[in-house]
Amino acid sequence: MGKVTTMQKISDRGRAGRRDRCHLTEVYANKPAAYKFIKRLGDIVLSFAALLVLSPIFFITAAAIMAEDGGPPVFIQERMGKDMKPFRFYKFRSMYVGADQKLAELLKDNEQSGHAFKIKDDPRITKVGKVIRRFSIDELPQLVNIIKGDMSIVGPRPILTWQMEEADEYDRQRLIVRPGLTCYWQIQGRSDIPWEEWVELDLDYIEDMGLWTDIKMIAKTIPAVFGGGAY
Repeated sequence: MGKVTTMQKISDRGRAGRRDRCHLTEVYANKPAAYKFIKRLGDIVLSFAALLVLSPIFFITAAAIMAEDGGPPVFIQERMGKDMKPFRFYKFRSMYVGADQKLAELLKDNEQSGHAFKIKDDPRITKVGKVIRRFSIDELPQLVNIIKGDMSIVGPRPILTWQMEEADEYDRQRLIVRPGLTCYWQIQGRSDIPWEEWVELDLDYIEDMGLWTDIKMIAKTIPAVFGGGAY
């Protein structure tokens, strides 16, 4: 029998309805303490190293954003973190100043299902924003979030606080762990994956998480990013 992919598992789950797995707090609690320690240590060391290596990209990106419209290069927003605790989330600004205030007007055009928001041709995105989103450069300031302990390199992507507050208890299980810079959703198609399958991917990660899983996820993220799956 051939290897069953993550997306095949999700397809099977979709036909059968949501699987009963409301036990993930216990699953995470039983993960080895050594793994959790190594994961946190690796987050700190790798994030510091990435900040040093990528510092020229940080400088060029910040300069390009300010040159386009004179606004601040970094956008700070409240996102929901581990155990449903909000934190200050950092991104390079890819939208016009004040764009978040226009979100309500665009909800009718939402192309994502459930408790997330995505539209392919978002009119709020700047010219520089389109480029940095294409290669996920806008996400690089989250390395600071990782060092602070708000996030991990690998884990479910954080979304807006009000979006997670609207989610049910099943969906909220995705934040039993620290949110991450990359995850199964990141390498499986990102914007093309509906919310319901997104949640299942995150719950898959909580069940699968371990040192080897994290290493494989990080290795797969680079080709996924340069493959242009984001918008």
